[in-house]
Amino acid sequence: MTALTVSGVTKNFGPAQVLRGVDLHVPAESFTAVLGPSGCGKTTLLRLIAGFADPDAGSIHFGADEVFGPSRRVPPQRRRVGYVPQEGALFPHLDVAANITFGLPRRARRADDRVDELLALTGLDPSVRRRLPHELSGGQQQRVALARALAPEPSIVLLDEPFASLDAGLREDTGRAVAGALKAARATAVLVTHDQGEALSLADQVAVMRAGRLVQVGAPDQLYRFPADVGVATFVGAAVVLPATVAGDLAICALGTLPVGPGSSQGAAQVLIRPEQLQMLPATASAGPGVRARVLEVSYYGHDAAVRLELVDGARVVARVSGSEAPPAGSEVEVVVAGRALVYEQAAGL
Repeated sequence: MTALTVSGVTKNFGPAQVLRGVDLHVPAESFTAVLGPSGCGKTTLLRLIAGFADPDAGSIHFGADEVFGPSRRVPPQRRRVGYVPQEGALFPHLDVAANITFGLPRRARRADDRVDELLALTGLDPSVRRRLPHELSGGQQQRVALARALAPEPSIVLLDEPFASLDAGLREDTGRAVAGALKAARATAVLVTHDQGEALSLADQVAVMRAGRLVQVGAPDQLYRFPADVGVATFVGAAVVLPATVAGDLAICALGTLPVGPGSSQGAAQVLIRPEQLQMLPATASAGPGVRARVLEVSYYGHDAAVRLELVDGARVVARVSGSEAPPAGSEVEVVVAGRALVYEQAAGL
């Protein structure tokens, strides 16, 4: 497989500017998720990479080969791209084997060993090879779509929200199976999604898109721990954002005096804390180590729970704790923040 490099790509549809100078590098044999809300330009970027449409400016390289630039345009059929659309788009009148081999030369379509190899790679039982698409589950259909995309050994695999129509449990299982198959095939892959959990759990690299621009690109843990701005922070996960006054390495806010990183902006600012940083202790008659709060509501999810709290100054925050440790609604607790808060000058909404 080969690396993908997108440089300065712009795209307009009439007066609407959809992509605004996008730069993205996907290393060879890696998996990148482009994450963003609906309408931010994710699918347009994928279509430009595939060659289904042309940028208005910029360049696209597969490895050292330019597939689009000021004086060059390689048509989509010559780019060797595997494309997995939403809901698979399998041919309803063809069985699994015929769907998988559809894009191969006629002689290669009769090679049963290639079908068996791809079924094994995508975690499908060989018994499904003669089934029609309507005889498969949604997750099986998506795996067949991936097998079809991998069959011609493409340079790059592009996935356009392929798990969007699946229920939560099947979505996670299918996503992991697809990510495993791509890794086993040593594929260079780009997934577009609006699902934060999907992007963070499956990809080697996440690129957050907002209003046609990539605002941050990095490893999932770095993106979550050190978001570029409040907009990124609140999009890639739950966050508590409070006004604060920063002096030195401390910030004063409704949750008390919190440590912040060296070099943080000083004076009036915003602090960001992840809900899992909020620890709750039983309230005592005397002043405790934290800030007093009242439990407004508990949303129980089994493995964990979201606890909505009202602080003494009226501010409302959400803590995330183990499901077995959630306090009852109406109770009083002390809230303590574990670790540092992040400081931002102002929010940037997605």
